[in-house]
Amino acid sequence: MTDEPTQEPEQQPGAPGFGDRLEETRQTFQPALWSRLIAIAAIGLYALLFVVLNTRSVKVSFVFANPKVSLIWVILLSLVVGVALGVLLSQLHRRRQRGR
Repeated sequence: MTDEPTQEPEQQPGAPGFGDRLEETRQTFQPALWSRLIAIAAIGLYALLFVVLNTRSVKVSFVFANPKVSLIWVILLSLVVGVALGVLLSQLHRRRQRGR
């Protein structure tokens, strides 16, 4: 045995220790980001299931024709028409309000 004191391994200036890494994790953890990602994933899964579960064919009466189409296409067409009408009506309302 020698009387030399045992030396602890020195940390290099560029290599953070466990405590430093833990503190860095605490500072960079973003719960709002994770909650948004979870919400987006849940909405995406819901949309996927919505499409998969609405594939049954239905007969639709479009004044001039009566085709059989997948139910999801009827739903999506209704959504697009509703959004388009909503945008057009809001523009019409805005123009009438400006004219007063």
